[in-house]
Amino acid sequence: MFAIKRVYAPCEASDGFRVLVDRLWPRGVSKERAKVDVWLKDIAPSSELRKWFGHDEKRFAEFRRRYLRELAANEALAELKRLAKTHKKLTLLYAAKDEEHNEAVILRDILGRKSQ
Repeated sequence: MFAIKRVYAPCEASDGFRVLVDRLWPRGVSKERAKVDVWLKDIAPSSELRKWFGHDEKRFAEFRRRYLRELAANEALAELKRLAKTHKKLTLLYAAKDEEHNEAVILRDILGRKSQ
């Protein structure tokens, strides 16, 4: 089972294994409060892509396309898939305010594909 959640939301036992998928550590969140099990910063979009996207909802389809292309050559995706296979519940943590247009949504979709 895979979930996504803002890193600013309280940690809950139902989160399972918590993976931060942002390149930058979230502002104002201590490591103790975040309760991150693994920080996979290398799975995050490149700095160039992140800056280009700028969390502009109108650019999300193109962001998805470009991010998927980056992920095709990213070894961190294999690590995320390995974590998904070894933990019953995996929660992908992100800092973006937009809960529908961010990299965690894309990663959850990848993990949820039946061809894993």
